[in-house]
Amino acid sequence: MDFFTDQTNILLIIVVITSAVALALPSFLNRGARQLGVNDAVKLANSRDGLFLDIRSADHFKAGAVPQSRNVPAADLNNKLNSLPKDKPIIVVCERGRTAVGVVQNLKKNGFEEVYCLQGGLAAWIEAGLPLTKKH
Repeated sequence: MDFFTDQTNILLIIVVITSAVALALPSFLNRGARQLGVNDAVKLANSRDGLFLDIRSADHFKAGAVPQSRNVPAADLNNKLNSLPKDKPIIVVCERGRTAVGVVQNLKKNGFEEVYCLQGGLAAWIEAGLPLTKKH
């Protein structure tokens, strides 16, 4: 029992527990949504005619978006489900990759089988140095 009373060991135990929680947290937050990195998303879009679905507001979309992406703000999504293709991969894009998780789950519940989150969202796209389209 001396192991648990030694201050150095207690600190080590805290570090181990904190590390385990930090490693498990992203999986818990993603709630089963499949994530694609920027390069994999581009490959999927090019090879299988995947659709980048930007769920940000129209104003944010106009300010800069993934080229050839389609804007359907998250609040309008349920009204526009019938306009989305069920036979193509859909890559959901939000600002940082967090909001997209819930949208992916919603799309899956509505019969869309191949749906992904763009890991890191538009911020990751920009960080990778990929181009943006600006609409006026």
